[in-house]
Amino acid sequence: MGQARVTSSNEDPRVTELRTAVSRLRRELAGHPAEFPDRVIAEDELAALDAMAVSGVPEIPRLRRSLLLIAGAIGSVSALASALRDVRVAVDLFGEPPRR
Repeated sequence: MGQARVTSSNEDPRVTELRTAVSRLRRELAGHPAEFPDRVIAEDELAALDAMAVSGVPEIPRLRRSLLLIAGAIGSVSALASALRDVRVAVDLFGEPPRR
């Protein structure tokens, strides 16, 4: 991958996109009235994604792990599907993890 563009605020636009998507999903999850068994896992992993984004360029394997945990935790809550998709798209902006 080439160098990432940097916005006028000197933040990588991929990080900006990730922060925006995570924020939206966190808001929608907080406002969702139904309780489900793995809600805490989703909330914890969204907090971890936000922390990674705030710290700069996150580690791709960790991003993908968090995304999988969030997707598994939210699972069949269709009301959150659009916001979850936005998080997946934002994670995909960082590319694939390096091959071993």
